[in-house]
Amino acid sequence: MPACQLDHITITAPSLALGAAWIEDRLGVRAAPGGKHPAMGTHNLTLRLGDALFLEIIAVDPDAAPPNRARWFALDTLAADAQPALSAWVARTGDIAAAAGALDKIAPPGPITPMSRGTRNWLITIPADGSLPLAGIGPALIEWEAGPHPAAGMPDLGLSLDELELFHPEPQRVVAMLDSLGMHALVTVVQIEAGERPCLRAHVGTPAGVRIL
Repeated sequence: MPACQLDHITITAPSLALGAAWIEDRLGVRAAPGGKHPAMGTHNLTLRLGDALFLEIIAVDPDAAPPNRARWFALDTLAADAQPALSAWVARTGDIAAAAGALDKIAPPGPITPMSRGTRNWLITIPADGSLPLAGIGPALIEWEAGPHPAAGMPDLGLSLDELELFHPEPQRVVAMLDSLGMHALVTVVQIEAGERPCLRAHVGTPAGVRIL
């Protein structure tokens, strides 16, 4: 069984400016510049949530050439007037092939794809159509190259992730997914009614108290 850990949570937005304003309104802090993802035509901002845990705000980069494939995190389907939202989460693994194989029958994560941002390189799973696995309840899988975790170099603004809730009408399926990855820390499964839309909710500790995304 692969041992996975929560690596980061992802806010999607029509633009970085809108995403940054949304996060600042809710958490009371300003996200720092992250970088550009040339292969995806996207860019991001980041906030440290722990020694090896962070939040990212991601959007289409208007200055980048369109990629020759669908962008990740369903960004190609995001309307220009959409509200920023907590849309996805990413699980870290030291053996991405084994973790992807464990997920295939429950929430297929997509092909393993090399990716980069500045001097950072990693492997990540991305569905070919850019969709969110299990409507965002299934994680993307990431395997960073050797070296310090990206969060270690981010400013510490006193934020922490206390809990990530996964809302889904088939909780047994989600629990089986987490079991297949060998992870439960910080993650809670919540049952919703059939027909309700699956969603994520993060409880973020801030200097002013816990805030909900």
